[in-house]
Amino acid sequence: MLTRERMESQGDFLFRWRGLLPLVFLPWLALAVSRGEPIELAWGDFAGDAVATLAALCVLAGIALRAAAVAFAPRGTSGRNTRGQIAESLTTTGVYTLTRNPLYLGNCMIYVGLALLSQDLVLTAVMALALALYYERIILAEERFLEAEFGARYTEWAARVPAFLPRLTGWRRPAHRFSLRTLMRREYPGWLAAALFATAIHLGQDLVEGEALGDDPAEWILAALAIAGCLVLDQLKKRTRVLNVAGR
Repeated sequence: MLTRERMESQGDFLFRWRGLLPLVFLPWLALAVSRGEPIELAWGDFAGDAVATLAALCVLAGIALRAAAVAFAPRGTSGRNTRGQIAESLTTTGVYTLTRNPLYLGNCMIYVGLALLSQDLVLTAVMALALALYYERIILAEERFLEAEFGARYTEWAARVPAFLPRLTGWRRPAHRFSLRTLMRREYPGWLAAALFATAIHLGQDLVEGEALGDDPAEWILAALAIAGCLVLDQLKKRTRVLNVAGR
């Protein structure tokens, strides 16, 4: 088997389990949290706050990038399907004029940001490298599928737009209107997971350093609001058609 074919085969497998990679790093993340905030302890509050701010910005930027793709996506694209490749149409406008894989890039930013929040720089670097190898294979498998599905239209678009790291020129407005209901229906699980992981990391560090968990009630309030909001969205999605949008 050729190297490319082997990587594509690995990509088909990883595509079905692409949401589980972060779980592999949970033991390392827990170990990192158990050490408190090493950067802050070594370099002071300013350094610790700077790292926490950078981590938060990375997570929020990843969420925003995913939102820029999902909120304008038509039905049958930019989904969370895991059983196989699905593409009812080829999206080449909006954020897809800057990068062909904004969802994967957004995921990487979220995962790396959460790892950085632990202040374990080795974990953050290994996470970034693992994600690069992981998504490289998934993207190769998707490219094979999309080229077979859309032919020259796909190859012409791929020749203009980078696969992962975005270019800064060539923006074209999205072909579809922004849909808040579509965004909420598709993205609330990721929002909840990011909020809970970030809260757990911070509270875990506070506990290790001997701080009372009740000293900053804002964290608990934000976590509770995130859980409540996502539970409401989950029920709206499952029991009503409030979040449904025709063609989306």
